[in-house]
Amino acid sequence: MNLNRNEIKAALHAKVVELAKALDMDASGVADDDILPATGLLDSSAILELVVWFEATYHFSIKQEELNIDNLGSINAMADFLLARKA
Repeated sequence: MNLNRNEIKAALHAKVVELAKALDMDASGVADDDILPATGLLDSSAILELVVWFEATYHFSIKQEELNIDNLGSINAMADFLLARKA
């Protein structure tokens, strides 16, 4: 799988918007560096769904100790984490 950072970020942004829409929230303006849990756009279930989607879409497992804001807190963090793991 050839991973492109901009494509990963676009897919993550689209998923965040989709999940927020299900909660009657508009996440279209979410920035790549916004800390997703702090935005209030996603509840805990939506954040969990985002992480599960992220693992399934990019075919990897996130270890318990990797579940943190540094790795998964923002769109940029998630893209960087994935690219580092797949390197």
